[in-house]
Amino acid sequence: MHLCYIDEAGNGQTFEPARPDAPPVLVVGGFTVPRAHVKALTWDFLNVKKHYRPELQRAERLSDVIQHEIKGSDVRKNLRAGNRNWRRAAMGLVSSLLDILERHDARVLARVWIKEEGRAFNESGVYPASVAALHETFQAQLAFEHSRGMMVLDSRTKVKNAPNVHCVTTRKYRSGGDSLRGVIESPVFGHSDTHTLLQVADLLVSSLLFPVACHAYLSDVEWNVHCDDAYRPLSEQFGERLKKLQFRYRDAGGKWRGGIVVSDRRTQRPSSLMFGRPLEPDAVSPRLIPSPSPGDGLSLPQ
Repeated sequence: MHLCYIDEAGNGQTFEPARPDAPPVLVVGGFTVPRAHVKALTWDFLNVKKHYRPELQRAERLSDVIQHEIKGSDVRKNLRAGNRNWRRAAMGLVSSLLDILERHDARVLARVWIKEEGRAFNESGVYPASVAALHETFQAQLAFEHSRGMMVLDSRTKVKNAPNVHCVTTRKYRSGGDSLRGVIESPVFGHSDTHTLLQVADLLVSSLLFPVACHAYLSDVEWNVHCDDAYRPLSEQFGERLKKLQFRYRDAGGKWRGGIVVSDRRTQRPSSLMFGRPLEPDAVSPRLIPSPSPGDGLSLPQ
């Protein structure tokens, strides 16, 4: 069995000069992990928290360590405005995060949406569509691994949560067959202060994917607080590792799917910019898999 933990960074605010702090991108993403690695990954992450928050080493209760969150927004702030030591600590934290994901056979998946200046952004439609697309990638991995799985989403509000369940439930129970056979149940919701691995998803999305996307696709923007050249080292140092953590596959039509998929509404540039340079057309990764057999239900238009 595999578990998948998903969080988001960004929101539906319009990207325009009148709102210099509006997020220019929305990222919905996270990682998958084999069930057998969940406990070890959790303990490794708690040790990472203790290393970067030394006061937690004196905590009397395990719950105090679990509930203490290191937010990705704070990591980004330290990169933008911190002194040399803060920037070094921020980069060290991201590196440690990737270390434990690599150690425990985790795979990264995400949908990244680059906003267009002055255009309304339909978050209520984009978010459920992202969750549906991530389930397709998750299903492809489960089929490849001969596994079963379930997705855990960071809880928002009931109104925002419900569409993310319905978009998956209808795929599983509509007439014509279950296109997500490996997914044993519609997504469930958790709170990051009680689900430690949702904190890992938050850090992955908010302290790495979000700032990398801002720098890769909006480096020419000068009026937005999130478009900062201070994020360049994230792409330079971690782009290759991030690329290797993806799970990608060919759909029934032979097109590559999965991994980190970018929808650049602003300049229509490719997803490969997330990794620092364009991917080679015939690049091969250990986690690239062939086209599924007919009926596997892995195809999803983008």
